[in-house]
Amino acid sequence: MPIILTTVNKKSPKLVAAHAGLPPEAAAAVLERPGGVGFIYLASQSPRRRQLLEQLGVRHELLLPDADEDAEALEAVLPNEAPAAYVKRVTQLKLDAATVRLQRRGLPLAPVLCSDTTVALGRTIYGKPADVSDAARMLAELAGRTHRVLTAVALGTVHRREQALSESRVTFASLSPQRIRSYVDTQEPLGKAGAYAVQGRAAAFISHMSGSYSGIMGLPMFETAQLLRCFDFEI
Repeated sequence: MPIILTTVNKKSPKLVAAHAGLPPEAAAAVLERPGGVGFIYLASQSPRRRQLLEQLGVRHELLLPDADEDAEALEAVLPNEAPAAYVKRVTQLKLDAATVRLQRRGLPLAPVLCSDTTVALGRTIYGKPADVSDAARMLAELAGRTHRVLTAVALGTVHRREQALSESRVTFASLSPQRIRSYVDTQEPLGKAGAYAVQGRAAAFISHMSGSYSGIMGLPMFETAQLLRCFDFEI
């Protein structure tokens, strides 16, 4: 995990002030708000990630991109980029953008949680399909083979952040063109890394999996709980 750059005692206005550039009285006001820093921001539009975070019992608020933010551009793959390096880099970029968003909006101080998931077959990265044809292509290439699902999760503030990586393996049964077409017609693959949702109809394709089911869904519970504990949350 990355080195902790700054440690802030959530019960000390002076330390919060030093951390956030606020006068002590303003920092105290932040700490006295309902919830204080006992909540986090979730910078994700994924309902699955919100559901998993709720399962951990963590108070959170959504911190979604503004209309003029090009969130998809953050997910562009660099030439010859390895899947693990890619998903960790994109998660850090999401956290960078979210912390800037938090400051720009003048919201109460709290850690921000970001995550990114990608599917990899060897060094080939399968992100979100561009359309139904692209989804069908991805599924045809994954059919009958074992692929990796990599989910990076990061929790941080302007001055401190922690990151973890979850890696799981999923084996698809052989899929006929008709079966792929029927699944793609449901529209479920769109917006999903690797063109499938493990918690949806694609569960019928999976003959074997190992690793983190929640990580395959998009937010690894074990790793997320570890990061939350680094920020003094009781999980």
